[in-house]
Amino acid sequence: MVRRNCALSDSADSEQIFPAGWDNRHGRGMRVLVLGGTGFVGRAVVDAAGERGYQVTVLNRGLRRPPGGGVRVLTGDRRRADGLAALAGGDWDAVVDTWSGAPAVVRDAARALRGRAGHYTYVSSRSVYRPDAAAPFSEDTPVVRGSADAGDDVDYAALKRGGELGAQQFGAAVLLARPGLILGPYEDVGRLPWWLRRLAEGGPTLAPGPADLALQYVDARDLAAFVLDAAVQGRTGAYDVVSPSGHTTMGELLRTANEVAGGRAELRWTDPDVILAAGIEPWTQLPVWLPPGPVYTMLHGSDVRRALAAGLRVRPVAETVADTWAWLRTVDGLAPQRPDRPAVGLDRSVEAAVLAG
Repeated sequence: MVRRNCALSDSADSEQIFPAGWDNRHGRGMRVLVLGGTGFVGRAVVDAAGERGYQVTVLNRGLRRPPGGGVRVLTGDRRRADGLAALAGGDWDAVVDTWSGAPAVVRDAARALRGRAGHYTYVSSRSVYRPDAAAPFSEDTPVVRGSADAGDDVDYAALKRGGELGAQQFGAAVLLARPGLILGPYEDVGRLPWWLRRLAEGGPTLAPGPADLALQYVDARDLAAFVLDAAVQGRTGAYDVVSPSGHTTMGELLRTANEVAGGRAELRWTDPDVILAAGIEPWTQLPVWLPPGPVYTMLHGSDVRRALAAGLRVRPVAETVADTWAWLRTVDGLAPQRPDRPAVGLDRSVEAAVLAG
């Protein structure tokens, strides 16, 4: 039987949320509820939990192909008053919530599951930090204002901060996972898939500099492993779940992507001032890339020692890129696109104009 909502510290000898006799190193037999479970991060969590032999239940709207492998699939639209009805009577050891919309939706789920699960993870974002805060950023950096009662009519940072506050309605055993840039197979935002498709086309290619620009990101599969491990260990509080700064660079990322996509592109490294003067939008028109400055520092200047000490493991960028390319080839390069995110990428005519000088 699960111990409900117990407050747990990060020490190795802290009370566990699972009964004595369980293999707490891996949480064998753990019952996991994933709110979502068919998209990008949610799918990674479901796959990782299944590989560990966990008993996995997902709740979603049923709009995408359900996961296989014995996963129990429940249907419900969390935006509706009866959206959690399918969870009635259920009991879980751990919950993972990947919601990115109205914070009130997270609040309602956390309240409904209070006393019916042992641990609640909300996948938040490092966007919750105040952009004017002093670097380096960490879990102690001041956050933006948010409300657990908000709808979806606020900006992304306030959505995620409100979601964090909503998750805390669950009780004490809440972990706030704060990733930044997330890459890997099944990406439905389009950043790495766009680069891979563009590089596969070959020819002169606008490469946003500087090439040695340090990046922080997390592979969705490493994020999934971290939150599941943290649930087993009963970890609570906020964790910045990204690689150490400089785990890779813009140059290594694009050179690796070019190599796995056939090596047909000629990377033309271009100064950030030239790109910005052409009116090109960082992050959206040139995915992943941000020019050096305050926004770049916020996203790629995080002190992640807390997550690393808690067991975060980050695979080599070459593995993330190669696996994403392998997946893209299985879907003919047509990666799914989240309807709540704008399409990314640079028009070839704009790219050619910049390269022509």
